[in-house]
Amino acid sequence: MTNAAPRVLRNFHDQLMAAYGPQQWWPAQTPLEVIVGAYLTQNTSWRVVERSIANLLERGVMNLDGLRAVPEEELRTLIRPSGYMVRKAAAIKAFVGFLDREHGSSLGRLAAQPTNVVRRQLLALPGVGEETADAILLYALLHPVPVVDEYLRRITDRHGLAPRKQKYIEVQQLVDEAFVQDPPEFRNQLLNEFHALIVAVGKNHCGPQPRCQGCPLASFR
Repeated sequence: MTNAAPRVLRNFHDQLMAAYGPQQWWPAQTPLEVIVGAYLTQNTSWRVVERSIANLLERGVMNLDGLRAVPEEELRTLIRPSGYMVRKAAAIKAFVGFLDREHGSSLGRLAAQPTNVVRRQLLALPGVGEETADAILLYALLHPVPVVDEYLRRITDRHGLAPRKQKYIEVQQLVDEAFVQDPPEFRNQLLNEFHALIVAVGKNHCGPQPRCQGCPLASFR
């Protein structure tokens, strides 16, 4: 990791914003839908997650009462397009149980807790790793937390900013430093757009095999 890495990452945001424009993430109608989507998108593409979410909406269970009441076996069927349906259905049920038990069934009460407290509670739930916890924090609960995904790891590695072996929290701190000079009131939106823009350039250019021609970040190599 170089001393210039935060500045370069901040420039990445501006370059990608100029190339792609605002991404308006997360694509969901409610915070709960964001959370369910964060579970479902693990190890699969958003395209198939959209099919699962459509099933939940059509069945009328994309709400706490619905997710609480729907039999787990039926929930598995509804989210089948996203894969790993047994594990993901159990994890979604576990989240609803946690919210009922610890926060009076209120996402608002959960969101009002300090970030480190919420993150620790989320990570204690089945099926929640660091990326999922931070996606829930950023997009559903509106805590200004960077999300470190595979695309960001590839980009920081290929541009010499952070090697692939770098720990999750160290890459996260690098992103934090990139936006430290920005006004606090814009931080959540900046981190939101940064992650979404990284996903956009990652899908187009930074797969397992890089496709650098036409990449908005090619000039940084």
